[in-house]
Amino acid sequence: MQALQEQSVMCPYCGETIEVLLDASVEYQQYIEDCFVCCRPIEFSVYVNADGSFHVVAVDENA
Repeated sequence: MQALQEQSVMCPYCGETIEVLLDASVEYQQYIEDCFVCCRPIEFSVYVNADGSFHVVAVDENA
């Protein structure tokens, strides 16, 4: 399995689907990254499941 994997996520502000790189080597991550379309800050919570799949929660910064 590759450490970095691309995942499609919907921006909570503009609704556009953006591609983000996720690190499968870390079990849980929380970080803020700007939307590539509208440039607003998205708060990501990323969980790596035992099978290597991801559960991604993307919310606006003020949620």
